[in-house]
Amino acid sequence: MSTPAPRRRRADAERSIARIVAAARSCLGQDPDATTDSIAEAAGVGRMTLYGHFPTRAALVEAALTEALRAGDETLDSVDLSGDAREALTRLLASSWALVAESAALLAAAQGVLPAGRVRELHASAVDRVEELVHRGRREGVFRTDLPVSWLVSVVHYVLHGAAEEHRAGRVGTADVAGLVTATVRSILDTPSPGAEEPSGSLPCGTEAG
Repeated sequence: MSTPAPRRRRADAERSIARIVAAARSCLGQDPDATTDSIAEAAGVGRMTLYGHFPTRAALVEAALTEALRAGDETLDSVDLSGDAREALTRLLASSWALVAESAALLAAAQGVLPAGRVRELHASAVDRVEELVHRGRREGVFRTDLPVSWLVSVVHYVLHGAAEEHRAGRVGTADVAGLVTATVRSILDTPSPGAEEPSGSLPCGTEAG
């Protein structure tokens, strides 16, 4: 029995979408200003086909970023986060910075067309992964408790993105990045040694350190 035409069309559409998203990841990963025409050409489809699946540039960029983050989550899910929270964080950072570097231009493209809230929402799983490690480290007594968790997690991600930019600009070599990221993050998260000076100033009103 032959396959019904609607099923063939659906399969063709899915393959076309996959090619477009892959091309968008590649093109936008190299140039955040890559045009939809160049993406369509790289995907081997016409403009009408591309716009049939992604009516706006924002929709296409979001699909590309979503796919990049999904692939990144698969990689990070394989990282061993058991045992000591500091060692687990070191392993996570070693894998995370490379993924951030790979998607830096794609993220820039997303920030240009998507609301900031949507970009944060798409990164939720990455944030949750670091947040859980920070909470665990605090319970183990190895990470500081005098600053809000949300602030510490944000700083970790700023360090990762900063490292990716430094590497992209050629100011930091590939072999050095993981060590620099780990040393910087550990200096921020580790419990201050006895007698260390407390942060100057107080937390904003309504902000808790826990």
